[in-house]
Order: sequence, then structure tokens, then C-alpha cells
Amino acid sequence: MINFNGEIVSEETSQIDYNNRAFKYGDALFETIKIKEETVVFCEDHYFRLMASMRMLRMEIPMHLTLEFFESEILKTVNANTGTENRIRFTVFRDAEGLYAPKTHNICYVIEAKEVETSVRDQYVVDLYKDFMINPNLLSTVKTNNKITNVLASVYAQENKLDNCVLLNSHKGVVEFTNGNIFIVKGNVIKTPPLSEGCIKGVMRKNIISVLEKHPDFDIQEASISPFEIQKADEVFLTNTILGIQPVTNYRKKKFSTKVVDQIVKLMFS
Repeated sequence: MINFNGEIVSEETSQIDYNNRAFKYGDALFETIKIKEETVVFCEDHYFRLMASMRMLRMEIPMHLTLEFFESEILKTVNANTGTENRIRFTVFRDAEGLYAPKTHNICYVIEAKEVETSVRDQYVVDLYKDFMINPNLLSTVKTNNKITNVLASVYAQENKLDNCVLLNSHKGVVEFTNGNIFIVKGNVIKTPPLSEGCIKGVMRKNIISVLEKHPDFDIQEASISPFEIQKADEVFLTNTILGIQPVTNYRKKKFSTKVVDQIVKLMFS
């Protein structure tokens, strides 16, 4: 079952008009949210990121779309399903006729609940994806439906028996993984690209930075990262709200330890 604009309907019978702007123009954005024991994890962070993104895309935000409504609609969708769904995709799209220029800025939303694998892998192999680059600007930090670079990088990973790929921007700087933010560790210094490099404004990224900024043993930096720095790093890890933290074990011929990553996992989830 899915939640289509507040109405619980069957996923099999639900149909969205082919004129839908999310389909035609990618005029949509989404939040990927974790459910744990019927709790919406980092609910406020997801809600406020969604609101900021909708404002950036000039969407009309309904008065009823409050934090409480956002949370209740998610839980209503979870409760309408009988499995062990732990991943929510909350998609908002502009519900309007028109070509590139919409006639209105009203929105609709679709909430999907799915079960996904959330266990951390013992071996995680990554490499660079260099066929297409991310254009670093403010729009790149928003989770819009325009994710063709991520799709192609994921196909490349499948074809080359990789678990993931590192995306680069047009300046050849490291941006993120196909499905999460990247952090590298060298000594006690932990670096992640700043938003100006084009990376998604990740909810888990935000919370990890907040925790590490208060920890005396670590020096967390938002700074540009070159591909060469990945090769020289002691450790590398991926973050997103579903997995939490996934250590990278192999990058090309380099093998990484996970000592610091294990410490960060304990800080975040113990």
C-alpha cells in the first residue's frame, strides 16, 4: 500500500497521470527516511530539509504540511502495510499543467514504504566514476528526481562488480557516493566535502559532523577532497540515513582499516 496525497491505495492499482511533471521534467524531490520500531528517525531533520528544498524549487507549501502532519502521514503509510517496512520514500511533485513553466505551484505527494537491507557489509569495494560529473551548485545539494548521473554510476558499479562508486564534480573534486555522503580519515582528521562541492545535504552527514565537532579526539573538516586523497587515506566510509555508516574496505589496490569508523559507529548508535 502507498499513501497518495493522503489516501491509502494499492500500489498495484495506483496510477499517476503520464502528464505528471515528476515524470516529464523531473519536477519533484524526495526524502529517504528510516523507520525504526515505528519511529521516524531524524524526523525533524528530514522535514526541515524538505521544506527548504520545496522553497528552493518554488513549490507552494500547504499550510497543513506541518511537522506533525508529515510524521503522521508517514506512520499512517507504515501502519497500512503488514510487513517489516523500514524505508520510506516521501516524494513531492508539482501538480500542475504546463510545459517547462508550470501553470500553478501546487504540490502532491506520494509515500512509499519498503523493506530494505540495512546490515553493514564486511567487504565493500568502491572506485571512481568518471564518465559524467556533478555540476557543483546549490541545486546539487537537493534530493531532486534528476539523478541520472547516480543511475549511470550505479550501472557502472554493477558492470564492474563494485559495491559503489565515488562521484566527481566538474572540477575533478570528490563529491559523494551514488547513495550517500563520503568521509575520509587520515590520522585524527576526518574530512568530508563541503556543500559547495555539490554533495547532497545529507541528514546523517549533518548529525555525524555535529557529534564529531564536540569530540576532543577528532578534527572534523568540511574541505575539498581530491581522488588522490582517497588513495592516501587511512579509512573511508559512506553515510546515509538507511545504512547509517558503511566502512569502505577496498579502493582500487588500497585496503582500508575500520578502527576509527568503528569508534564513530559507537558514538552515533550506542
